[in-house]
Amino acid sequence: MKTVFIKVKDLTYVYHRGGVSEQVALSRVELEIKKGEFLALVGPNGSGKSTLARHLNALLLPTEGEVLVDGMDTRRSENLWEIRRRVGMVFQNPDNQIVSSLVEEDIAFGAENLGVPSEEVRARVDEAITMTGLSGYRNHAPHLLSGGLKQRLAIAGVLAMRPDCLVLDEPGAMLDPSGRCELMNTLIRLRDSMGVTIVLLTHQMEEAAKADRMIVMSEGSPLLLGTPAEVFLNDELLQDLGLELPVAAKIARRLRRRGFLVPKDIVTVGDMVSYLCR
Repeated sequence: MKTVFIKVKDLTYVYHRGGVSEQVALSRVELEIKKGEFLALVGPNGSGKSTLARHLNALLLPTEGEVLVDGMDTRRSENLWEIRRRVGMVFQNPDNQIVSSLVEEDIAFGAENLGVPSEEVRARVDEAITMTGLSGYRNHAPHLLSGGLKQRLAIAGVLAMRPDCLVLDEPGAMLDPSGRCELMNTLIRLRDSMGVTIVLLTHQMEEAAKADRMIVMSEGSPLLLGTPAEVFLNDELLQDLGLELPVAAKIARRLRRRGFLVPKDIVTVGDMVSYLCR
């Protein structure tokens, strides 16, 4: 049984607390994220998912409640360095995380700042390049890469720091369908081969369908929590939030309504293909 890596307890966060523009972004959130799981965080704009994500590596600190990363309280300043080493963030725009003129130098940057010895940095860079499929771009200039390759570069730079958890805030927003598919394959490979915990913020329900669990946020609180198959059974509620079911789940739902005995755990195209082939 997987152990809990991040525990969110009674978390409330208020922007501009005490000011005229005070805004409650999160309200009494309870959440456990297990080691090695792939968690998708979805919800409409303004639902609080980005604010929650920034609490996971102490970019934001609770107004009330607490966030524990492997038992370390994010509110204690002596824990910040270790928490941010263990929980890496990848943002929507990869250009904001590119700092060097060569791909391999950019990947090495974070690990070097951690004081990792040079030989170990080189080994980590090689490993990160292999994991993200950037082997042919080692000596390329980052600014000349495509959006998908830049996003993989941002992930590689975080991976070289050897985090236990990777939090990605809408990483596919600037990518085409092919780039998003490559990104998802990379994340699944990281979970399966390295045991990296993945927390993915996304508007793409096709991406969320590939996660182990999903959280649907609304007005600063988790509204639904469960496997993708469990969450997608609440199709009317999701529609009210402006969230569309993945195509495969939508087809499966329509077939069930017409009397076909289609399993409720069909949520991806792969699931549907396997079912039809049987």
